[in-house]
Amino acid sequence: MKGMIIMGLTHSSTGSKALDDTLIIKKNSPCDKVIALAGNPNVGKSTVFNALTGMKQHTGNWPGKTVTNAQGYCKSGKNSYVIVDIPGTYSLISHSAEEEIASDFICSENPDCVIVVCDATCLERNLNLVLQISQISHNVIVCLNLMDEAKRKGIYIDFKKLEELLGLPVVPVVARQKKGLDKLLKAVDSIDTYSNSLSEQLPVEEIVEKAEKITNEVVTHKQNSYSNFDKKADKILTSKLWGYPIMILMLAFVLWLTICGANYPSQALSEIFSSFELILADIFNYFNAPDWLYGSLVDGVYKVVSWVVSVMLPPMAIFFPLFTLLEDSGYLPRIAYNLDKPFKKCCACGKQSLTMCMGFGCNAAGVVGCKIIDSPRERLLAILTNNFVPCNGRFPILISVLTMFFVSTRKYSSIFSALLLTSIILFGIGATFLTTRLLSKTLLKGVPSSFTLELPSYRRPKVSDVIVRSIFDRTLFVLKRAVAVAAPAGLIIWLLANIKIGDISVLRHCATFLDPFARIMGLDGVILMAFILGLPANEIVIPIAIMIYMSQGTLSEMGNLLEMKELLVANGWNIVTALNVMIFTIMHWPCSTTLQTIKKETNSIKWTIFSAVFPTILGVLICTLINLISKIFI
Repeated sequence: MKGMIIMGLTHSSTGSKALDDTLIIKKNSPCDKVIALAGNPNVGKSTVFNALTGMKQHTGNWPGKTVTNAQGYCKSGKNSYVIVDIPGTYSLISHSAEEEIASDFICSENPDCVIVVCDATCLERNLNLVLQISQISHNVIVCLNLMDEAKRKGIYIDFKKLEELLGLPVVPVVARQKKGLDKLLKAVDSIDTYSNSLSEQLPVEEIVEKAEKITNEVVTHKQNSYSNFDKKADKILTSKLWGYPIMILMLAFVLWLTICGANYPSQALSEIFSSFELILADIFNYFNAPDWLYGSLVDGVYKVVSWVVSVMLPPMAIFFPLFTLLEDSGYLPRIAYNLDKPFKKCCACGKQSLTMCMGFGCNAAGVVGCKIIDSPRERLLAILTNNFVPCNGRFPILISVLTMFFVSTRKYSSIFSALLLTSIILFGIGATFLTTRLLSKTLLKGVPSSFTLELPSYRRPKVSDVIVRSIFDRTLFVLKRAVAVAAPAGLIIWLLANIKIGDISVLRHCATFLDPFARIMGLDGVILMAFILGLPANEIVIPIAIMIYMSQGTLSEMGNLLEMKELLVANGWNIVTALNVMIFTIMHWPCSTTLQTIKKETNSIKWTIFSAVFPTILGVLICTLINLISKIFI
């Protein structure tokens, strides 16, 4: 089997009209044939797509991941194909965005062949879709994926008999290991030599009965208790008693690994960038470059970008693979199951928990992930409240402030930091629930919708694939966007810090102007100014504050946290200040990347502005309340 990528497109749609108006099948040749890749959610459809085309469509062990059409190109011998990965759907009877897009494409675009990817471990449910598609498409191939899991669970399928009963080609594959894909392509090559033999049009009830009957005839189990492990694990992980504590402990463990693992590489990257800065200084001196050019490019752009990379890259490189491992193992949908009831009480959708989890890595990614929510109202709720969970960029602020002011001992400091950080994150999750309920009872009134949540089998993730996918598809993607906005921000910060009115820089004048308002919140003008200038990337908030406190014209980094704490205390910081900084870190406007993403996903300037103003108002009110209480009792 030879698969090579010639082109790749991603098409997003929320309904049939958008699909009909904007989807264009691009062919390299008029002879190219269009192959639709269909299937239930979570059957490995995107894995099959990637294996055939050589593309890197994101895969995950949870349902509802794909709500777009992706196109790829592959060759087999003399034949060439445009393969379209359509959203996973349980039925062609449209009840959701995924089902509507899938149904419209198969019915309206008339692909030359439809490959229906099925899960070999639960054939009966998958055959419902196979039988529906076979009634409207002449050329259908059944790709029986996950054969390795079926074997592990003692499930055996009589492929020849299945072919006879369906009247369709059946090809067993293990897409993750690329086994059987050559036979699948051979079947596709033969699409002109066979035709679907089913002509009867069955109602839904009879399709269900037929799927059950066929399954009973072709599937045998070596042991009746093949899913005992999954059932026993779910009794613990989704129980009312243990479900939530395990989720909290899992979160704390992931954060602890991220904190411990990110320290040394962050320091190493910082030293590398500092060394290269000396080289840049020599280059500028060699060419006798003016001071303003060196200052704007090196002290401004370069230092901000290097700070963002050294602080942001290591924790992301740890957090994203850990998150992906949970995703591929099948634990993520269990989180959605556990949080479905709380979100229902907030008149929202349980799927919001999945997008909330994505927000821990990057709020922009969490906003994009809201596509998996069918209801426009509930999707908007998830988008507007995703910012309340701290993203990877806000972890450095929280961790440094926690360590300086709330962790009194050096021994086990990483454990204390992880536990305290977990508490702060739980505060953010609680804020997500409360604000979701507030919005659903006021601006976005409505009844919570129900949805089908499949709990997939627990799988052993392929660690190598997880690392590669999380690094290149997530970490570097998010980092690239952060650097793109951090570079111009560095130039602006340098200009504000070096252009003076009288003897004071514009930056200090702005901080002084904001100071009276910030004092009401228990902060000061420097902190508030640092948050404002940190709009492109939250990682630069603390360095900007240090730069203003030290009256320097360049972005600064203290040698260690002890020196940093001494500087902050000398400028009026105390426990209340530190607490309010952490609160405001959780509750303030999203970064510029997230705001751009919200604008793109909602196509609304109104809701984009609201997403920035709403959390900021709440943050100001809570910080003000904490400051007033502290003045009364402290």
